Amino acid sequence: MIKPKIFLAPILSTPTHSQTHTPPLSPHLFGATMIQIQWLLPPQPPAPPLSRHRRSLLLSHRLRSPHHKHSSAVSTSSFSTKYFGFRVCNCGAGDSVSEESKGVVKVRAYPFHEIEQRWQKFWDENRTFRTPDDELDTSKPKFYVLDMFPYPSGAGLHVGHPLGYTATDILARFKRMQGFNVLHPMGWDAFGLPAEQYAIETGTHPKITTLKNIDRFRTQLKSLGFSFDWDREISTTDPDYYKWTQWIFLQLLKKGLAYQAEVPVNWCPALGTVLANEEVVDGVSERGGHPVIRKPMKQWMLKITAYADRLLEDLEDLDWPDSIKEMQRNWIGKSQGAEVDFRLLNRDNQDTDAKITVYTTRPDTIFGVTYLVLAPEHPLLSYVVSEAQQNIVEEYKEIASRKSDLERTELQKEKSGVFSGCYARNPVNGEAIPIWVADYVLGSYGTGAIMAVPAHDSRDHEFAKKYSLPIHWVVTSDECCDDFEKPFSGEGDVINSSSSKTGLNIDGLHSKEAANEVIQWVENTGNGNRKVNYKLRDWLFARQRYWGEPIPVVFLDENGETIPIPESELPLTLPELDDFTPTGTGDPPLSKAVSWIKTVDSSSGKPARRETNTMPQWAGSCWYYLRFMDPKNSTQLVDKKKEMYWGPVDVYVGGAEHAVLHLLYSRFWHKVLYDIGVVSTKEPFKCVINQGIILGEVQYMACKDQDGNFVSAEFLDALGEHTQERIPEEKVTKSGNCFVLKDDPSIRLISRAHKMSKSRGNVVNPDDVVAEYGADSLRLYEMFMGPLRDSKTWNTSGIEGVHRFLGRSWRLIVGSPLSDGTYENQTVTVDENPSLEQLKALHRCIEKVSDEIEATRFNTGISAMMEFVNSAYKWDKLPKSIIEPFVLLLSPYAPHMAEELWLRLGHTTTLAYEPFPKANPAYLQDTTITLPVQINGKTRGTVQVEVSCTEDDAFKLASLDQKLSKYLDGKAVKKRVYVPGKILNVILERESTKVGSR
Repeated sequence: MIKPKIFLAPILSTPTHSQTHTPPLSPHLFGATMIQIQWLLPPQPPAPPLSRHRRSLLLSHRLRSPHHKHSSAVSTSSFSTKYFGFRVCNCGAGDSVSEESKGVVKVRAYPFHEIEQRWQKFWDENRTFRTPDDELDTSKPKFYVLDMFPYPSGAGLHVGHPLGYTATDILARFKRMQGFNVLHPMGWDAFGLPAEQYAIETGTHPKITTLKNIDRFRTQLKSLGFSFDWDREISTTDPDYYKWTQWIFLQLLKKGLAYQAEVPVNWCPALGTVLANEEVVDGVSERGGHPVIRKPMKQWMLKITAYADRLLEDLEDLDWPDSIKEMQRNWIGKSQGAEVDFRLLNRDNQDTDAKITVYTTRPDTIFGVTYLVLAPEHPLLSYVVSEAQQNIVEEYKEIASRKSDLERTELQKEKSGVFSGCYARNPVNGEAIPIWVADYVLGSYGTGAIMAVPAHDSRDHEFAKKYSLPIHWVVTSDECCDDFEKPFSGEGDVINSSSSKTGLNIDGLHSKEAANEVIQWVENTGNGNRKVNYKLRDWLFARQRYWGEPIPVVFLDENGETIPIPESELPLTLPELDDFTPTGTGDPPLSKAVSWIKTVDSSSGKPARRETNTMPQWAGSCWYYLRFMDPKNSTQLVDKKKEMYWGPVDVYVGGAEHAVLHLLYSRFWHKVLYDIGVVSTKEPFKCVINQGIILGEVQYMACKDQDGNFVSAEFLDALGEHTQERIPEEKVTKSGNCFVLKDDPSIRLISRAHKMSKSRGNVVNPDDVVAEYGADSLRLYEMFMGPLRDSKTWNTSGIEGVHRFLGRSWRLIVGSPLSDGTYENQTVTVDENPSLEQLKALHRCIEKVSDEIEATRFNTGISAMMEFVNSAYKWDKLPKSIIEPFVLLLSPYAPHMAEELWLRLGHTTTLAYEPFPKANPAYLQDTTITLPVQINGKTRGTVQVEVSCTEDDAFKLASLDQKLSKYLDGKAVKKRVYVPGKILNVILERESTKVGSR
C-alpha cells in the first residue's frame, strides 16, 4: 500500500494570464475534499519557519487573499494553491494514493485508510471486546445492548443497516468506559425463504449460500469498527444452536402449547407450496403471480392465545415506544362482550335445534340487528344454505378462497356477499332475519359469524346499502346526524329497543348500562353468555419448506400417534437434499428424503416416520438473546447464574416492522421459559428503541402531458393522463419551499425520497462510503443526520461535513502533514496547565456528550464536540490534559481515529476501557453574566460583568463601553438603579433650554 502523502515539489512552470495572483488558501486545506492545482507559480523564497501548531492552525483556518476579488470564500472541491513553494493536489476525499496523472499525488483529510485497517486488525487479534465468561466479575454492573440480528442476504448491507448498529456500539463503548460489564454480541437469523428460493433457482445448497452471505456481512460489519464480541457469534442454522430451538418446542409440547389442527392456509398450486399472508398480493403469489387459494391443511400450532392476558398486562411496565405497545395491544385485541345464539328457522319459519352463535362487543345494539353474516369458511355454512342458493354460495366461496385475510378486511375495498337462502330468529324481539355470506367476516375471528347492525357499523351499513337490507336505528346521541344517512358507531342513549313478547326493555338506558342488561337477559334465558374475546390467533408454526429447523417428533406407522423425540437425541439435523423444489402435492420438500423419514420410535421400537414440515424463520429468532449469554453451553440452553446476571436485555434496537411478530413471539416464548424456570424475568427486553429508516437520496420528477410538454406539478390533479421524467440534481434549483427546473423556474417538480431498494436503484453501499471517507465518517454522519428514532434522507454530499470535522480534529491534535504527506507520530499538545477558559470548554463538552449518549441524542453530542474543536483552534497552546479527555469523548463515535490519537498521545494500551471523563460542576458555572444597561429607562446595550459585580463597577464598565459611552459622556447622573445580576438603569439629569435660545 502506498502511504498517503502530499506531493510537494518546486513549481517550475510559467504562469499564464489567468495565473497572475496567488489564490487564497482553502479553509480546510487538508479537509474532506482535497485541493487541485489551477495556478502554477515560479519558485518562491522559503517562508520563515513556523511552529508545528501554528502551521496546523494556518492550514486549518480560512485565509483570504487581499488581491483576489473572490476573497470571501473558496470552494474546496476545485481550486489549487501554492504554499511554501510547493504544490498540493486535491483528488477526492477517498481516492487511492496514485503517482499517475501528471505526477500529482492524491491526499486525504487524514490517513483513515491506514488507521482503520490497523485498529480493526488490533481489535480482532487481541479480542479487545471479548466479554469474559466464567471469569466474569459479577460484582460490577452489567449492560446488555443488543441489535435485532440480521438476515444475511446476498445483497449485503446498505447504509441504512449501520444506523442502529452504530447507536448500540456508541452505547456499548460508553458503558465499558464507565466500568460496566458489557454484552454486545452479533449473530445471524439465517434460516428462511430467500436462501431456499435461491437454491431452487440455481441448484445451490442453501447452506452454501447462507455461509457465503454471513461471511460478507461479517466482513462489512468489522469494516465499520463495531465492538461486537465475535467470540459469541451464533447462527440459527448451526445444529448446536437449533438443538435448543427444538428443545423449546418439546417443552411447549409437554405443556400442551403445541398441537396440530386443520386450518385454512394460502395454497399456491403452481408453486406447490403454502405461502405466508405477506407473500400473497391481490390473490396471487408475490413470486411469479400465480393464483392462490385458501385451503384447509393440517398444521402445527402454538397456543399463544393462552398467554394473551399476560402479554397484554405486562406491557405496562416496559420502557418501549408507546406506538409499539399500542400495536401489540391492538394485535392481541382484547374485547369484552357477549356470545348470543340465533336459532335457525326451517321453511315454515319455525325454530330448529341448530343455532348460530355470534360474538358482539355491542350487545346494546342487538335490537338493531337486521341480518346475520357468516364467513365463507364457517363450519355450518353447508347446513345453512338453501338448495336454491347452493351453487351461488359455492361459487362465492371459491372466489373468497383466493383472497388473503388482509384483502378481505381492508376497509376501502367494496364489500361483497350472497344470500344463503335461510333465516334465523333474533332472540330479543323474535324477528326473522336473513343469513348472508360475506368475505369481510373471517372464520378465524370470534365465532366466524356476526350480527349485522347497519345503523351503527360502517361495514354493515355499506353492505346493507348495497343489497337494500333494512337499517334500524337503536342508539342516538348529540353526535348523530339528524338525517340518519350515516352510521353512528359511538355510544349514546338506547331507543327502539323493547319487546313485550320477550320482556326485554332497554329504552332510555345508556349504552354501557344497556349492554349489561342484555348480557344478563341472554344468560338468564339461555340465549348466550358474557364473553371476553381476542383478535390474537394461535401461531401457525409449520412451513412446507426445506431450509428450516426440523420439528422433533415422529408419527407411529400403526396409528399415527405423535411421539416427541427424546431430548438426548437432539439435535435432529436436516438431511442433505439435492432437490429443494416443491413437490406440487402439498407435501414438504423433506418428503423426498425417504431414508431420513423412515425411522424407529426409540421408546417403543415401533416403525415411525418423521415430521416433514419445518419450523418458521421466527423460531430461531425468538430466543437468541438468551443464547448470547452462554453460547458454548452444550448441556443447557443457558446457565442459570449467567441468565440471572445478564437478563433482561437492557437496550434492544431494531425496526418497528417487528412490533407484532418477532417481539410478540419472543415475549410469548420467554414467558413459557419463565414458567418452567429457565429464565428469571417475566420479560426479555427492558427497553426497545426503534431506529428510523434511512431513505434513498431525493429524486426529482417532472410531469409531462401527452404531447411531451413539461407541466408544473401544481396542476397535476387537473392534468389527467401524464408521464413523469426523472430530472438530474444539477438541473434542479430551489424556489421557496419548492424545487423547480433551473432552465424554466415555472415548472415545479415532484421531490421525494424512497426507502432504499435494489428495484429503485437507490441503494448506497457502505463499502463505497468507507473507501471514500472512512468508517468513522460513516458512523458520525449516520448519527449526525438527525434524531435516532426519526427517518432521514441520505445525502452523500452531507457526509463531507463530518469528514471535514474529523480532519480538523486530526490536524488540531497531530499537526499538519510533513513534506512527504505523512504525519509525526506524536502530537502538538503541551504539558502545561490549562487555562480557565479551556477547562470550561472541556467540561461543558463532557457534560453535553455524556448526557446526549445516555439519552441516545447522538446528533447533538456530535455538535458539542464540533463546538469544542472550533474553540480549540483559537487557543495558542493545546494542553495535553485538555486534549486527552476530548479524545475519550470522541472514541465511542469515531473509535479508529480516537485509538490512533490516544497512541500518539503517548499511551501504550487501547482506550476501550479507559474511564469516560466526568464533568466537574465547578467549571460548568459561568462567573460572568450579560447585564442589560438602560439609559433613562430605555435599554441601550449590555456589558459583561462578574456575578459579584458592585454597582460602581457595573457603572464604570458601562461608561467604558463604546456603544454606551456616547449616552453618558458629559452628562450629569441624577441617580442609578442597580439590581445585581438583573439590570443597571442610569437616570440622567434633564437639560433645561431657555426660551428663545437656540
